Amino acid sequence: MKYIKPIAVFSGLILSLLIGGVSIFILGDYGWTVFITVPFLMGFIPPYIVGRTQEIRLKESYKMGFSTLGLVLLALLLFAIEGLICIAMASPILIAFVWLGAYIGFKVNAGKWINPTNSSLMIILLCGLSMSFDTINEANGLIPVRTKIIVNAPIEDVWEHVVTFNKIDTPQDWIFKTGISSPTDATIKGQGVGAVRYCNFTTGSFVEPITTWNEPELLQFDVIEQPIPMNEFNPFWDIHPPHLEGYFVSKKGQFKLKRLSKNKTELEGTTWYKLDILPQTYWRLWSDFVIHKIHKRVLNHIKSSAEKN
Repeated sequence: MKYIKPIAVFSGLILSLLIGGVSIFILGDYGWTVFITVPFLMGFIPPYIVGRTQEIRLKESYKMGFSTLGLVLLALLLFAIEGLICIAMASPILIAFVWLGAYIGFKVNAGKWINPTNSSLMIILLCGLSMSFDTINEANGLIPVRTKIIVNAPIEDVWEHVVTFNKIDTPQDWIFKTGISSPTDATIKGQGVGAVRYCNFTTGSFVEPITTWNEPELLQFDVIEQPIPMNEFNPFWDIHPPHLEGYFVSKKGQFKLKRLSKNKTELEGTTWYKLDILPQTYWRLWSDFVIHKIHKRVLNHIKSSAEKN
């Protein structure tokens, strides 16, 4: 049984890639299977296999689980499946469930929680049920993100820079240095309802037909086209992971202006978007954070431009 530990880690690696691949490339789901079940199995499988043949310590269980995680992440990079930024974003949830899986894998063989003879059946059921759960559970409806600032300028001046704005300076915020798409400027064709606004980003343009034009208080628009949300970085290849298309979609937006005084205006930007990645509670932490950063970049540029008038 000299090679039992490498065999156990390799088994966890192959099973994780197989289940994750089926979920992403066949079922088209980035959900509970990919982010909960698969990392749990990475932690669980190696200590479970080794513990069936020999006694292991909890520390060894964790070491095998996280070794499996490291090999899976390396495989994702080498086979051009994923990039460093999204791996970094997913790391907290991956680490948590690898840790849990390794702990339970150790406890199973210690005879504390689950009868070892039923563990194989439990694993099969877990894999199948998690994929079924992804299939029958739709992502929630549109998610609103609102960001508000105060502009020391008349509302009419602020409105002018809301409808269109000139080139924004190169972003200094760290999040935009990772490849996340960043707004650069905005143009418009036409005026009033039916006009088409183009909010240009580093990865392309959002095409935004105007649906409400209440000058100088409210500008609302739909989003009918949008660029990819980021340029993913992989140290080995140029990649385009499936989650860049259709899993994070902006649907509509608005700018709301409120006159506070003659030379002071409250400016609020809102984006409504759909997030088709589960568990949504976790991934909303990232998507809301990024959208707020985008809003602040645009709103602060509008503020600076209007206050120079």
